[in-house]
Amino acid sequence: MVSLLKRIVSGGQTGVDRGALDAALDMQFSCGGWCPAGRLAEDGSIPDRYPLTELPNAGYEERTLQNLLDSDGTVVIHFGSLSGGTLETCEWCVARGKPVKIIDAATTLQAAAAEEIGRFVERYNIETLNVAGPRASKASQAQQYAREAVTLMLERYVTPFLK
Repeated sequence: MVSLLKRIVSGGQTGVDRGALDAALDMQFSCGGWCPAGRLAEDGSIPDRYPLTELPNAGYEERTLQNLLDSDGTVVIHFGSLSGGTLETCEWCVARGKPVKIIDAATTLQAAAAEEIGRFVERYNIETLNVAGPRASKASQAQQYAREAVTLMLERYVTPFLK
């Protein structure tokens, strides 16, 4: 498998978004994305360590949609049932004809999720991957799970081809 992946984006919310960005930052892999005006998140302001660009006069929905539109495909990590903004993200991908991979972290180990993400990236020739899912207040394990799954994916499917 040869990966074309060049960048990971998310909106910077607590939970899955930050887990994906943490993995990219840990691996010194290109990352970013759009965040709401004022760097708004459920825990206050998104820390400056996350290289995000504020979307003027925008909230969570506008930020989510812009990240989806600016990417080649979206991985949605969820825990059990899809709801709220996580469900909306899936619906927006389908409505706009954007590839989406939905991973139920409640029944999928991080290593298996990494394999699914790697195959998804390869199948759709994804260069910019959007990673989305619930915030920490909805799934306390979301940030750590996403960090581990995305790290494993980068280690196995991306970084070997960068050397």
